[in-house]
Amino acid sequence: MNDPIPMTREGYARLKKEIERLENEEMPPILERLAAARAEGDLKENAEYHGARESQGLLQAKINDLKSRVGRAQIIDPSTIPQDEIRFGATIVVKRLKDGRTLKYTLVGAGEEDFDTGKILCTCPLAQGFLGKKVGDVAEVKVPVGLIKFEIKEISYNF
Repeated sequence: MNDPIPMTREGYARLKKEIERLENEEMPPILERLAAARAEGDLKENAEYHGARESQGLLQAKINDLKSRVGRAQIIDPSTIPQDEIRFGATIVVKRLKDGRTLKYTLVGAGEEDFDTGKILCTCPLAQGFLGKKVGDVAEVKVPVGLIKFEIKEISYNF
Protein backbone atom coordinates (compact mmCIF):
# COMPACT_ATOMS: atom_id res chain seq x y z
CA MET A 1 0.00 0.00 0.00
CA ASN A 2 2.88 2.34 -0.73
CA ASP A 3 1.68 3.32 -4.18
CA PRO A 4 1.83 7.02 -5.00
CA ILE A 5 -1.49 8.83 -4.74
CA PRO A 6 -2.07 11.37 -7.50
CA MET A 7 -3.64 14.64 -6.38
CA THR A 8 -3.75 18.28 -7.23
CA ARG A 9 -1.97 20.90 -5.18
CA GLU A 10 -5.39 21.95 -3.83
CA GLY A 11 -6.21 18.40 -2.73
CA TYR A 12 -2.83 18.13 -1.03
CA ALA A 13 -3.40 21.41 0.82
CA ARG A 14 -6.89 20.26 1.85
CA LEU A 15 -5.48 17.05 3.36
CA LYS A 16 -2.76 18.97 5.22
CA LYS A 17 -5.37 21.38 6.60
CA GLU A 18 -7.58 18.50 7.73
CA ILE A 19 -4.65 16.87 9.57
CA GLU A 20 -3.89 20.16 11.30
CA ARG A 21 -7.56 20.59 12.29
CA LEU A 22 -7.79 17.06 13.70
CA GLU A 23 -4.55 17.40 15.66
CA ASN A 24 -5.18 20.90 16.99
CA GLU A 25 -8.95 21.04 17.42
CA GLU A 26 -10.30 17.51 17.79
CA MET A 27 -7.51 15.75 19.69
CA PRO A 28 -7.00 18.18 22.64
CA PRO A 29 -10.54 17.74 24.08
CA ILE A 30 -10.13 13.95 23.89
CA LEU A 31 -6.80 14.17 25.70
CA GLU A 32 -8.45 16.35 28.36
CA ARG A 33 -11.20 13.74 28.80
CA LEU A 34 -8.52 11.06 29.19
CA ALA A 35 -6.65 13.07 31.81
CA ALA A 36 -9.85 13.76 33.75
CA ALA A 37 -10.87 10.10 33.63
CA ARG A 38 -7.39 9.00 34.78
CA ALA A 39 -7.65 11.36 37.72
CA GLU A 40 -10.75 9.51 38.94
CA GLY A 41 -8.61 6.55 39.87
CA ASP A 42 -9.46 2.90 39.06
CA LEU A 43 -9.28 2.59 35.28
CA LYS A 44 -10.61 -0.98 35.03
CA GLU A 45 -14.26 0.00 35.42
CA ASN A 46 -14.01 3.59 34.27
CA ALA A 47 -16.33 3.90 31.26
CA GLU A 48 -15.34 7.52 30.59
CA TYR A 49 -11.68 6.51 30.38
CA HIS A 50 -12.36 3.61 28.01
CA GLY A 51 -14.63 5.79 25.86
CA ALA A 52 -11.98 8.50 25.64
CA ARG A 53 -9.28 5.92 24.77
CA GLU A 54 -11.48 4.55 22.00
CA SER A 55 -12.13 8.06 20.65
CA GLN A 56 -8.41 8.82 20.77
CA GLY A 57 -7.58 5.60 18.91
CA LEU A 58 -10.13 6.22 16.17
CA LEU A 59 -9.02 9.82 15.68
CA GLN A 60 -5.35 8.85 15.67
CA ALA A 61 -6.06 6.17 13.05
CA LYS A 62 -7.74 8.79 10.87
CA ILE A 63 -4.80 11.18 11.33
CA ASN A 64 -2.34 8.40 10.48
CA ASP A 65 -4.30 7.52 7.32
CA LEU A 66 -4.32 11.15 6.16
CA LYS A 67 -0.60 11.50 6.91
CA SER A 68 0.07 8.34 4.89
CA ARG A 69 -1.84 9.82 1.95
CA VAL A 70 0.10 13.09 2.20
CA GLY A 71 3.36 11.16 2.40
CA ARG A 72 2.54 9.24 -0.77
CA ALA A 73 1.13 12.25 -2.61
CA GLN A 74 2.17 12.73 -6.21
CA ILE A 75 1.25 16.31 -7.09
CA ILE A 76 -0.03 16.47 -10.66
CA ASP A 77 -0.62 19.61 -12.68
CA PRO A 78 -3.60 18.75 -14.93
CA SER A 79 -2.52 21.40 -17.46
CA THR A 80 0.49 19.23 -18.40
CA ILE A 81 -1.66 16.24 -19.35
CA PRO A 82 -2.65 15.42 -22.97
CA GLN A 83 -6.23 16.61 -23.28
CA ASP A 84 -7.49 14.26 -25.99
CA GLU A 85 -7.70 11.27 -23.67
CA ILE A 86 -8.97 10.59 -20.16
CA ARG A 87 -6.36 11.21 -17.49
CA PHE A 88 -6.23 12.55 -13.97
CA GLY A 89 -8.22 15.78 -13.70
CA ALA A 90 -10.53 15.04 -16.64
CA THR A 91 -14.23 15.78 -16.51
CA ILE A 92 -16.01 13.26 -18.68
CA VAL A 93 -19.50 12.66 -19.95
CA VAL A 94 -20.29 9.02 -20.60
CA LYS A 95 -23.32 7.10 -21.78
CA ARG A 96 -24.05 3.82 -20.04
CA LEU A 97 -24.79 1.45 -22.92
CA LYS A 98 -27.16 -0.79 -20.95
CA ASP A 99 -29.79 1.91 -20.40
CA GLY A 100 -28.58 4.98 -22.31
CA ARG A 101 -28.18 6.99 -19.13
CA THR A 102 -25.74 9.91 -19.39
CA LEU A 103 -23.37 10.42 -16.46
CA LYS A 104 -20.72 13.02 -15.69
CA TYR A 105 -17.57 12.31 -13.66
CA THR A 106 -14.45 14.20 -12.72
CA LEU A 107 -11.36 12.10 -11.96
CA VAL A 108 -9.77 13.55 -8.84
CA GLY A 109 -7.08 12.73 -6.32
CA ALA A 110 -7.22 11.78 -2.67
CA GLY A 111 -9.04 14.25 -0.49
CA GLU A 112 -11.10 15.58 -3.40
CA GLU A 113 -13.47 12.68 -4.02
CA ASP A 114 -17.21 13.25 -3.58
CA PHE A 115 -19.35 10.69 -5.39
CA ASP A 116 -22.52 12.74 -4.82
CA THR A 117 -21.11 15.50 -7.05
CA GLY A 118 -19.51 13.11 -9.56
CA LYS A 119 -15.94 13.51 -8.29
CA ILE A 120 -14.44 10.03 -8.29
CA LEU A 121 -11.03 8.97 -7.10
CA CYS A 122 -8.80 8.37 -10.12
CA THR A 123 -7.56 5.13 -8.56
CA CYS A 124 -11.04 3.61 -8.07
CA PRO A 125 -12.12 0.77 -10.39
CA LEU A 126 -14.67 2.95 -12.23
CA ALA A 127 -12.08 5.63 -13.03
CA GLN A 128 -9.47 3.01 -13.93
CA GLY A 129 -11.82 1.72 -16.62
CA PHE A 130 -11.94 5.20 -18.19
CA LEU A 131 -8.22 6.07 -18.11
CA GLY A 132 -6.59 6.37 -21.53
CA LYS A 133 -9.88 6.31 -23.43
CA LYS A 134 -10.82 8.93 -26.05
CA VAL A 135 -14.12 10.34 -27.25
CA GLY A 136 -16.03 7.58 -29.05
CA ASP A 137 -14.25 4.74 -27.24
CA VAL A 138 -16.15 2.19 -25.19
CA ALA A 139 -14.91 1.67 -21.64
CA GLU A 140 -15.61 -1.63 -19.93
CA VAL A 141 -15.67 -1.54 -16.15
CA LYS A 142 -15.70 -4.79 -14.22
CA VAL A 143 -17.89 -4.63 -11.12
CA PRO A 144 -19.06 -7.38 -8.74
CA VAL A 145 -22.32 -7.83 -10.70
CA GLY A 146 -20.60 -8.10 -14.07
CA LEU A 147 -19.35 -5.75 -16.76
CA ILE A 148 -20.67 -2.25 -17.35
CA LYS A 149 -19.99 -0.60 -20.70
CA PHE A 150 -19.81 3.14 -21.23
CA GLU A 151 -19.36 5.17 -24.41
CA ILE A 152 -17.12 8.20 -23.92
CA LYS A 153 -19.05 11.26 -25.14
CA GLU A 154 -16.97 14.23 -23.91
CA ILE A 155 -13.61 14.91 -22.28
CA SER A 156 -12.69 18.28 -20.81
CA TYR A 157 -10.16 19.71 -18.41
CA ASN A 158 -10.96 22.65 -16.16
CA PHE A 159 -7.83 24.36 -14.88
